[in-house]
Amino acid sequence: MNLASSLSSSSSSSSAHPLAPYGWDAGWESEFTSYAEQGCVPGRVVRVDRGQCDVVTAGGVLRADTAFVTPHDPLRVVCTGDWVAVEPDGNPRYVRAYLPRRTAFVRSTSSKRSEGQILAANVDHAIVAVSLAAELELARIERFLALAWESGAQPVVVLTKADLVTDPVTLAYLVQDVETAAPGVPVLSVSAEQGEGLDVLGAVVAGGTAVLLGQSGAGKSTLANALLGDDVMDVQAIRDVDGKGRHTTTTRNLLVMPGGGVLIDTPGLRGVGLWDAGHGVGQVFAEIEALAQRCRFHDCAHESEPGCAVLAAIDDGELPGRRLESYRKLLRENQRIVAKTDARLRAEIRKEWKRRGAMGKAMMEAKRGRAR
Repeated sequence: MNLASSLSSSSSSSSAHPLAPYGWDAGWESEFTSYAEQGCVPGRVVRVDRGQCDVVTAGGVLRADTAFVTPHDPLRVVCTGDWVAVEPDGNPRYVRAYLPRRTAFVRSTSSKRSEGQILAANVDHAIVAVSLAAELELARIERFLALAWESGAQPVVVLTKADLVTDPVTLAYLVQDVETAAPGVPVLSVSAEQGEGLDVLGAVVAGGTAVLLGQSGAGKSTLANALLGDDVMDVQAIRDVDGKGRHTTTTRNLLVMPGGGVLIDTPGLRGVGLWDAGHGVGQVFAEIEALAQRCRFHDCAHESEPGCAVLAAIDDGELPGRRLESYRKLLRENQRIVAKTDARLRAEIRKEWKRRGAMGKAMMEAKRGRAR
Protein backbone atom coordinates (compact mmCIF):
# COMPACT_ATOMS: atom_id res chain seq x y z
CA MET A 1 0.00 0.00 0.00
CA ASN A 2 1.43 3.41 -0.91
CA LEU A 3 1.46 6.39 1.41
CA ALA A 4 -1.43 8.14 -0.37
CA SER A 5 -3.68 5.10 0.16
CA SER A 6 -2.49 4.74 3.74
CA LEU A 7 -3.21 8.34 4.61
CA SER A 8 -6.69 8.25 3.07
CA SER A 9 -7.61 5.30 5.33
CA SER A 10 -5.84 6.66 8.41
CA SER A 11 -7.47 8.35 11.33
CA SER A 12 -7.24 12.12 11.46
CA SER A 13 -4.64 11.83 14.20
CA SER A 14 -2.29 9.65 12.16
CA SER A 15 -2.73 11.61 8.91
CA ALA A 16 -1.81 14.82 10.74
CA HIS A 17 1.12 13.17 12.49
CA PRO A 18 4.50 14.83 11.95
CA LEU A 19 5.87 11.45 10.79
CA ALA A 20 3.27 11.06 8.03
CA PRO A 21 5.81 12.18 5.36
CA TYR A 22 7.98 9.24 6.47
CA GLY A 23 5.16 6.73 6.02
CA TRP A 24 3.43 6.76 9.41
CA ASP A 25 -0.17 5.54 9.06
CA ALA A 26 -3.04 4.04 11.03
CA GLY A 27 -1.49 0.58 10.80
CA TRP A 28 1.75 1.67 12.42
CA GLU A 29 -0.17 3.67 15.00
CA SER A 30 -2.11 0.53 15.98
CA GLU A 31 1.09 -1.55 16.19
CA PHE A 32 2.64 1.09 18.45
CA THR A 33 -0.20 1.22 21.00
CA SER A 34 1.45 -0.96 23.64
CA TYR A 35 4.73 0.98 23.41
CA ALA A 36 2.90 4.30 23.70
CA GLU A 37 1.39 3.02 26.95
CA GLN A 38 4.95 2.41 28.17
CA GLY A 39 5.86 6.02 27.45
CA CYS A 40 7.97 5.35 24.36
CA VAL A 41 7.92 7.59 21.29
CA PRO A 42 7.69 6.33 17.68
CA GLY A 43 10.33 7.00 15.09
CA ARG A 44 11.73 5.71 11.83
CA VAL A 45 15.36 4.65 11.47
CA VAL A 46 17.08 6.80 8.83
CA ARG A 47 20.62 5.49 9.35
CA VAL A 48 22.43 2.74 11.31
CA ASP A 49 26.07 2.88 12.33
CA ARG A 50 27.94 0.52 14.69
CA GLY A 51 25.28 -0.21 17.26
CA GLN A 52 23.68 3.20 17.10
CA CYS A 53 21.09 4.68 14.79
CA ASP A 54 19.63 8.02 13.77
CA VAL A 55 15.87 8.04 14.30
CA VAL A 56 13.46 10.66 13.02
CA THR A 57 10.72 11.38 15.56
CA ALA A 58 7.99 13.97 15.92
CA GLY A 59 10.51 16.09 17.81
CA GLY A 60 13.29 15.78 15.23
CA VAL A 61 16.20 13.43 14.59
CA LEU A 62 17.85 11.83 17.61
CA ARG A 63 20.69 9.38 18.20
CA ALA A 64 19.72 6.11 19.87
CA ASP A 65 21.54 3.02 21.07
CA THR A 66 20.38 -0.40 19.81
CA ALA A 67 21.91 -2.51 22.60
CA PHE A 68 18.49 -3.79 23.74
CA VAL A 69 17.58 -5.03 20.25
CA THR A 70 20.84 -6.57 19.04
CA PRO A 71 20.22 -10.35 18.96
CA HIS A 72 22.60 -12.99 17.63
CA ASP A 73 20.38 -13.39 14.55
CA PRO A 74 21.67 -10.81 12.01
CA LEU A 75 18.23 -10.67 10.38
CA ARG A 76 16.71 -9.28 13.56
CA VAL A 77 19.01 -6.30 14.09
CA VAL A 78 17.67 -2.78 13.63
CA CYS A 79 18.05 -1.55 10.06
CA THR A 80 17.27 1.48 7.93
CA GLY A 81 13.53 1.75 7.33
CA ASP A 82 12.47 0.17 10.62
CA TRP A 83 9.78 1.79 12.75
CA VAL A 84 11.00 1.74 16.35
CA ALA A 85 9.96 2.51 19.91
CA VAL A 86 12.46 4.88 21.51
CA GLU A 87 12.85 5.96 25.12
CA PRO A 88 11.51 9.52 25.58
CA ASP A 89 14.67 10.68 27.35
CA GLY A 90 17.97 9.51 28.77
CA ASN A 91 21.63 9.74 27.88
CA PRO A 92 22.03 7.66 25.88
CA ARG A 93 18.53 6.95 24.66
CA TYR A 94 17.72 3.37 23.76
CA VAL A 95 15.62 1.71 21.08
CA ARG A 96 13.34 -0.62 23.02
CA ALA A 97 11.88 -2.53 20.04
CA TYR A 98 11.09 -2.31 16.37
CA LEU A 99 7.60 -2.84 14.97
CA PRO A 100 6.86 -5.97 12.89
CA ARG A 101 8.24 -5.44 9.39
CA ARG A 102 5.89 -5.37 6.43
CA THR A 103 8.69 -6.15 4.00
CA ALA A 104 12.44 -6.80 4.31
CA PHE A 105 15.16 -6.85 1.65
CA VAL A 106 17.64 -9.59 2.58
CA ARG A 107 20.72 -11.01 0.86
CA SER A 108 23.27 -13.60 1.93
CA THR A 109 26.64 -12.35 3.09
CA SER A 110 29.91 -13.38 1.50
CA SER A 111 30.96 -15.16 4.70
CA LYS A 112 31.53 -18.91 4.70
CA ARG A 113 28.75 -19.20 7.26
CA SER A 114 26.31 -17.84 4.65
CA GLU A 115 24.50 -15.57 7.06
CA GLY A 116 21.71 -13.34 5.91
CA GLN A 117 22.06 -9.57 5.90
CA ILE A 118 19.07 -7.27 5.99
CA LEU A 119 19.55 -4.17 3.84
CA ALA A 120 16.27 -2.28 4.26
CA ALA A 121 12.88 -2.72 5.90
CA ASN A 122 9.31 -1.66 5.14
CA VAL A 123 9.99 -0.98 1.47
CA ASP A 124 7.24 -0.60 -1.15
CA HIS A 125 9.42 -0.36 -4.28
CA ALA A 126 12.87 -1.80 -4.99
CA ILE A 127 14.57 0.29 -7.68
CA VAL A 128 17.23 -1.78 -9.46
CA ALA A 129 19.60 0.69 -11.15
CA VAL A 130 21.44 -0.65 -14.21
CA SER A 131 23.92 1.48 -16.14
CA LEU A 132 23.71 1.68 -19.92
CA ALA A 133 27.35 2.78 -19.94
CA ALA A 134 28.34 -0.89 -19.80
CA GLU A 135 27.09 -4.09 -21.42
CA LEU A 136 23.87 -5.37 -19.89
CA GLU A 137 24.20 -8.36 -17.56
CA LEU A 138 20.72 -9.85 -17.68
CA ALA A 139 21.61 -12.63 -15.25
CA ARG A 140 22.64 -10.07 -12.62
CA ILE A 141 19.39 -8.17 -13.15
CA GLU A 142 17.45 -11.41 -12.63
CA ARG A 143 19.37 -11.99 -9.40
CA PHE A 144 18.47 -8.54 -8.04
CA LEU A 145 14.85 -9.07 -9.05
CA ALA A 146 14.66 -12.42 -7.23
CA LEU A 147 15.71 -10.70 -4.00
CA ALA A 148 13.35 -7.81 -4.62
CA TRP A 149 10.32 -10.05 -5.20
CA GLU A 150 11.22 -12.15 -2.16
CA SER A 151 11.31 -9.02 0.01
CA GLY A 152 7.65 -8.32 -0.66
CA ALA A 153 8.36 -5.06 -2.51
CA GLN A 154 7.46 -4.24 -6.12
CA PRO A 155 10.63 -4.18 -8.26
CA VAL A 156 11.34 -1.44 -10.80
CA VAL A 157 14.29 -1.64 -13.19
CA VAL A 158 15.79 1.74 -14.08
CA LEU A 159 18.25 1.88 -16.97
CA THR A 160 20.43 4.85 -16.05
CA LYS A 161 22.63 7.04 -18.27
CA ALA A 162 20.22 6.66 -21.18
CA ASP A 163 21.71 9.79 -22.76
CA LEU A 164 24.78 7.68 -23.66
CA VAL A 165 22.63 5.63 -26.07
CA THR A 166 22.01 8.15 -28.82
CA ASP A 167 20.10 5.84 -31.18
CA PRO A 168 16.41 5.55 -30.12
CA VAL A 169 16.07 2.18 -31.87
CA THR A 170 19.04 0.75 -29.97
CA LEU A 171 17.63 2.08 -26.70
CA ALA A 172 14.27 0.46 -27.44
CA TYR A 173 15.98 -2.89 -28.07
CA LEU A 174 17.89 -2.63 -24.78
CA VAL A 175 14.68 -1.92 -22.89
CA GLN A 176 13.03 -4.87 -24.62
CA ASP A 177 15.89 -7.20 -23.65
CA VAL A 178 15.52 -6.23 -20.01
CA GLU A 179 11.72 -6.58 -20.16
CA THR A 180 12.22 -10.18 -21.34
CA ALA A 181 14.32 -10.82 -18.23
CA ALA A 182 11.89 -8.98 -15.95
CA PRO A 183 8.30 -10.16 -16.54
CA GLY A 184 5.78 -8.12 -14.58
CA VAL A 185 8.34 -5.44 -13.75
CA PRO A 186 8.29 -1.82 -15.03
CA VAL A 187 11.47 -1.06 -17.01
CA LEU A 188 12.29 2.64 -17.35
CA SER A 189 15.13 4.37 -19.18
CA VAL A 190 16.34 7.48 -17.36
CA SER A 191 18.95 10.17 -17.82
CA ALA A 192 19.50 11.95 -14.52
CA GLU A 193 21.92 14.35 -16.21
CA GLN A 194 19.29 15.53 -18.71
CA GLY A 195 16.23 14.95 -16.56
CA GLU A 196 14.68 12.42 -18.95
CA GLY A 197 12.32 9.85 -17.48
CA LEU A 198 12.54 11.18 -13.93
CA ASP A 199 8.92 12.33 -13.89
CA VAL A 200 7.73 8.82 -14.74
CA LEU A 201 9.97 7.21 -12.13
CA GLY A 202 8.94 9.80 -9.54
CA ALA A 203 5.27 9.04 -10.20
CA VAL A 204 5.87 5.28 -9.85
CA VAL A 205 7.56 5.50 -6.44
CA ALA A 206 5.75 8.56 -5.03
CA GLY A 207 3.99 8.14 -1.72
CA GLY A 208 5.77 5.03 -0.49
CA THR A 209 9.23 3.88 0.52
CA ALA A 210 11.68 3.02 -2.25
CA VAL A 211 15.10 1.42 -1.86
CA LEU A 212 17.76 2.12 -4.49
CA LEU A 213 19.93 -0.89 -5.40
CA GLY A 214 22.69 -1.58 -7.89
CA GLN A 215 26.39 -2.04 -8.49
CA SER A 216 28.98 0.67 -7.99
CA GLY A 217 29.03 2.88 -11.05
CA ALA A 218 25.36 2.29 -11.84
CA GLY A 219 24.60 5.98 -11.28
CA LYS A 220 22.64 5.44 -8.07
CA SER A 221 23.89 8.54 -6.28
CA THR A 222 23.20 10.75 -9.30
CA LEU A 223 19.74 9.22 -9.58
CA ALA A 224 19.14 9.70 -5.85
CA ASN A 225 20.09 13.38 -6.10
CA ALA A 226 17.69 13.80 -9.02
CA LEU A 227 14.81 12.18 -7.11
CA LEU A 228 15.60 14.14 -3.95
CA GLY A 229 15.95 17.42 -5.84
CA ASP A 230 19.26 18.26 -4.19
CA ASP A 231 22.92 17.20 -4.20
CA VAL A 232 22.54 15.14 -1.05
CA MET A 233 24.65 12.19 -2.17
CA ASP A 234 28.31 12.43 -3.25
CA VAL A 235 28.99 11.47 -6.86
CA GLN A 236 32.27 10.11 -8.22
CA ALA A 237 33.45 9.71 -11.79
CA ILE A 238 33.45 6.17 -13.20
CA ARG A 239 36.06 4.38 -15.28
CA ASP A 240 35.55 4.65 -19.04
CA VAL A 241 36.98 1.14 -19.50
CA ASP A 242 34.23 -0.85 -17.82
CA GLY A 243 31.71 1.69 -16.55
CA LYS A 244 32.44 0.78 -12.92
CA GLY A 245 33.26 3.08 -10.05
CA ARG A 246 34.19 3.13 -6.39
CA HIS A 247 31.65 3.03 -3.60
CA THR A 248 30.20 6.52 -3.22
CA THR A 249 27.51 5.71 -0.67
CA THR A 250 28.93 3.92 2.38
CA THR A 251 25.81 3.69 4.56
CA ARG A 252 22.09 3.17 3.99
CA ASN A 253 20.27 6.48 4.36
CA LEU A 254 16.56 7.26 4.38
CA LEU A 255 15.57 10.64 2.93
CA VAL A 256 12.26 12.35 2.09
CA MET A 257 11.52 12.96 -1.60
CA PRO A 258 9.94 16.31 -2.51
CA GLY A 259 7.26 14.59 -4.61
CA GLY A 260 6.18 12.48 -1.65
CA GLY A 261 7.51 9.29 -0.12
CA VAL A 262 10.98 8.41 1.06
CA LEU A 263 14.09 6.97 -0.57
CA ILE A 264 16.66 4.59 0.95
CA ASP A 265 19.99 4.77 -0.85
CA THR A 266 22.39 1.87 -0.43
CA PRO A 267 26.09 1.29 -1.10
CA GLY A 268 26.99 -0.40 -4.38
CA LEU A 269 26.59 -4.16 -4.04
CA ARG A 270 29.44 -6.25 -5.45
CA GLY A 271 27.97 -9.52 -4.25
CA VAL A 272 24.24 -10.22 -4.49
CA GLY A 273 23.74 -13.64 -2.93
CA LEU A 274 20.30 -15.17 -2.61
CA TRP A 275 18.86 -15.82 0.83
CA ASP A 276 15.93 -18.23 0.96
CA ALA A 277 14.49 -16.60 -2.16
CA GLY A 278 12.62 -19.50 -3.73
CA HIS A 279 9.44 -17.49 -4.17
CA GLY A 280 11.38 -14.59 -5.67
CA VAL A 281 13.12 -16.85 -8.20
CA GLY A 282 9.72 -18.24 -9.17
CA GLN A 283 8.43 -14.70 -9.75
CA VAL A 284 11.38 -13.75 -11.95
CA PHE A 285 10.97 -16.86 -14.08
CA ALA A 286 7.18 -17.03 -13.97
CA GLU A 287 6.94 -18.11 -17.62
CA ILE A 288 9.20 -21.12 -17.02
CA GLU A 289 7.20 -22.23 -14.01
CA ALA A 290 3.98 -21.84 -16.03
CA LEU A 291 5.44 -23.93 -18.86
CA ALA A 292 6.58 -26.57 -16.36
CA GLN A 293 2.96 -27.20 -15.44
CA ARG A 294 2.48 -28.60 -18.97
CA CYS A 295 5.43 -31.03 -18.82
CA ARG A 296 4.58 -34.74 -19.07
CA PHE A 297 6.32 -35.51 -15.77
CA HIS A 298 5.55 -33.50 -12.65
CA ASP A 299 9.21 -33.71 -11.52
CA CYS A 300 10.63 -32.83 -14.94
CA ALA A 301 14.13 -31.37 -14.70
CA HIS A 302 13.88 -29.79 -18.17
CA GLU A 303 17.04 -31.51 -19.35
CA SER A 304 16.21 -34.32 -21.78
CA GLU A 305 12.87 -35.71 -20.62
CA PRO A 306 10.25 -36.54 -23.27
CA GLY A 307 7.25 -34.25 -23.26
CA CYS A 308 9.09 -31.34 -21.63
CA ALA A 309 7.13 -28.16 -22.38
CA VAL A 310 10.05 -25.94 -21.32
CA LEU A 311 12.49 -27.50 -23.81
CA ALA A 312 9.78 -27.40 -26.49
CA ALA A 313 9.37 -23.66 -25.88
CA ILE A 314 13.12 -23.19 -26.34
CA ASP A 315 13.07 -25.20 -29.59
CA ASP A 316 10.14 -23.09 -30.86
CA GLY A 317 11.96 -19.85 -30.01
CA GLU A 318 9.30 -18.94 -27.46
CA LEU A 319 11.76 -19.08 -24.54
CA PRO A 320 15.44 -18.00 -24.69
CA GLY A 321 17.76 -20.82 -23.63
CA ARG A 322 19.68 -18.30 -21.52
CA ARG A 323 16.62 -17.88 -19.30
CA LEU A 324 16.50 -21.58 -18.45
CA GLU A 325 20.22 -21.64 -17.61
CA SER A 326 19.85 -18.61 -15.34
CA TYR A 327 16.79 -20.18 -13.70
CA ARG A 328 18.68 -23.39 -12.97
CA LYS A 329 21.65 -21.51 -11.57
CA LEU A 330 19.60 -19.41 -9.16
CA LEU A 331 17.55 -22.40 -8.05
CA ARG A 332 20.71 -24.38 -7.27
CA GLU A 333 22.27 -21.48 -5.40
CA ASN A 334 19.15 -20.86 -3.35
CA GLN A 335 18.82 -24.55 -2.57
CA ARG A 336 22.40 -24.66 -1.26
CA ILE A 337 21.81 -21.65 0.97
CA VAL A 338 18.61 -23.07 2.44
CA ALA A 339 20.12 -26.54 2.87
CA LYS A 340 22.88 -25.14 5.09
CA THR A 341 20.30 -24.36 7.76
CA ASP A 342 17.66 -27.00 6.95
CA ALA A 343 18.60 -30.60 7.76
CA ARG A 344 15.41 -31.99 6.24
CA LEU A 345 16.10 -30.29 2.93
CA ARG A 346 19.70 -31.57 2.96
CA ALA A 347 18.33 -35.11 3.25
CA GLU A 348 15.91 -34.49 0.39
CA ILE A 349 18.71 -33.19 -1.83
CA ARG A 350 20.85 -36.26 -1.12
CA LYS A 351 17.85 -38.47 -1.90
CA GLU A 352 17.31 -36.66 -5.19
CA TRP A 353 20.99 -37.04 -6.11
CA LYS A 354 20.75 -40.80 -5.49
CA ARG A 355 17.55 -41.03 -7.53
CA ARG A 356 19.08 -39.23 -10.49
CA GLY A 357 22.26 -41.32 -10.21
CA ALA A 358 20.24 -44.52 -10.28
CA MET A 359 18.22 -43.25 -13.22
CA GLY A 360 21.38 -42.37 -15.15
CA LYS A 361 22.87 -45.79 -14.41
CA ALA A 362 19.69 -47.54 -15.59
CA MET A 363 19.68 -45.52 -18.82
CA MET A 364 23.31 -46.43 -19.51
CA GLU A 365 22.60 -50.12 -18.91
CA ALA A 366 19.59 -49.95 -21.21
CA LYS A 367 21.74 -48.40 -23.96
CA ARG A 368 24.33 -51.15 -23.57
CA GLY A 369 21.58 -53.75 -23.81
CA ARG A 370 20.27 -52.26 -27.06
CA ALA A 371 23.82 -52.05 -28.43
CA ARG A 372 24.25 -55.81 -27.94
